[in-house]
Amino acid sequence: MEKYSVLLVDDEEEVIHVIMRKINWEGLGFCVAGYANNGVKALEIMEECQPDVVMTDIRMPFMDGMELSRRIKAEYPATKILFFTGFDEFEYARGAVHLEVEEYILKPVNSVELTNVFTQLKIKLDQEISEKRNVEILQKYYMESLPLLQANFYTSLIEGSIPEEEIPGYLSDYQLSFPGPFFCCVVFHTSSSQAPVDINPLLLATSVHRQVKERLAERWQAKCFSYLGNTIMIPQLKTENEVAELTDECDRFCKYAQGIIGAVVTAGIGPACPTITALSQSYLGAREAVSYRVIYGAARAINMQEVVPGELIPPGPANDAEIGNLFKMIRLGSEKEVIQAADRYIKHTSFPNKSLQQHYVDVMELVSTLYRFALNNDISVEGFTEDIRKLYSSVFDLEPSAFRNWLMDCCLAFRENLIHARNKSTRSFVAKAEEYVRHNYGDEDLSLDRVCEELGVSNSYFSSVFKKEKGNSFIRYLTDYRLEQAAAQLIETSEKSYIIAKNVGYTDPNYFSYVFKRKFGVSPSKYRREHIEGEN
Repeated sequence: MEKYSVLLVDDEEEVIHVIMRKINWEGLGFCVAGYANNGVKALEIMEECQPDVVMTDIRMPFMDGMELSRRIKAEYPATKILFFTGFDEFEYARGAVHLEVEEYILKPVNSVELTNVFTQLKIKLDQEISEKRNVEILQKYYMESLPLLQANFYTSLIEGSIPEEEIPGYLSDYQLSFPGPFFCCVVFHTSSSQAPVDINPLLLATSVHRQVKERLAERWQAKCFSYLGNTIMIPQLKTENEVAELTDECDRFCKYAQGIIGAVVTAGIGPACPTITALSQSYLGAREAVSYRVIYGAARAINMQEVVPGELIPPGPANDAEIGNLFKMIRLGSEKEVIQAADRYIKHTSFPNKSLQQHYVDVMELVSTLYRFALNNDISVEGFTEDIRKLYSSVFDLEPSAFRNWLMDCCLAFRENLIHARNKSTRSFVAKAEEYVRHNYGDEDLSLDRVCEELGVSNSYFSSVFKKEKGNSFIRYLTDYRLEQAAAQLIETSEKSYIIAKNVGYTDPNYFSYVFKRKFGVSPSKYRREHIEGEN
């Protein structure tokens, strides 16, 4: 039986515990994911577990139920909301209707009434998921996919096979519009190996395609089509900086797809470009970004410009699949995979009856390609630039086993350099974020969005890397830093608590006392007394 998670929110914990005890949640098909005694805490829990249902009181400290519901609907639109309160004013009821709240229940809560409410809600949730997973609907939608001519045009566009002078004619003939002024490519890859056992992977990918069109296409005036088993989206951007916002929205979509239809989706975002003729380069970046799921994990969005140091330029030589695979392994693979790819390249280029001249040409192409790869990825090229002519000469004279060792050493050195560059880049902007907090923690408007805007990265990427580096979310780090500063001021100064609260970014003294006690176990005034008395 499908089980749905519920978050209970009420400033009276006794009410929450009564509801938890008196309702047979498992029998109704639900489980309580957690509870909170105010809206601020509820949003923190929402970020962690994203429950299917939120049952909240209206009148609460710090953030009331109405504001909480507005925030939930904006950030988690699929979440169902129930209101229960002792205040039955009309304005609240009207606000609840405007927010598309499922039910409005008056306190004291009756267990029979509440059971009926959740019984009906379970039916509704089952129907919504059933519609998304219904095989017949998916098959029908698959047969009604994009017209063939438009699909072929989009495919040719990202392949870069349409001459620039012919594009206006195609746009006119196919009644297509690309107002821009900027564009990029997004690749949505649906994992076939992690599909639910009762759903055909092809039908699951089709469902993802439909959800991309319904949830993202209109907002970004995007073109959506299927290509090589993936869903491709071409959004239109007002500025190049909108790529960060697009990344965050795609990241939320990936989490939605996993939670609602059971699809593990990775979204790869390519760099922004000023013309649709450059979309082929953006597509290459987006496709490679999807490959980075082996490092950063699936079910998320990956922005190529955020994860790869240096400019993204496709490796050469042209039409050589083995050298392309070797460079891919240098970027993404383990030491063993790099060695295997290098061996495949050597085997591919070492064939019988090859002339010495052809051997020289192959070696020259390899050295030149390695040199370009190093430059394009900000890899130190001291071993190349000291004496290129000497390098060519030494490589030409190497015996097969020595040539293999040289290539292995070079490729493994490149791999280590890229890993160091990624780690250095990550540590650099985490350090910048910490420095920004140290200088601005007293600003009440300091937030995750503001720090990401200052650093020029998307929220989803920053949050993931920050938590990996520091072991905590950025919001938790900011809160802890503010409270440590407040604790120091309580001991070192005689300022009133409300002044210290304002100094560290809290405009509401009551909320400051609440979070301070949650961290240190005592109120600010008691903390001051204990530490001052302890010193005396």
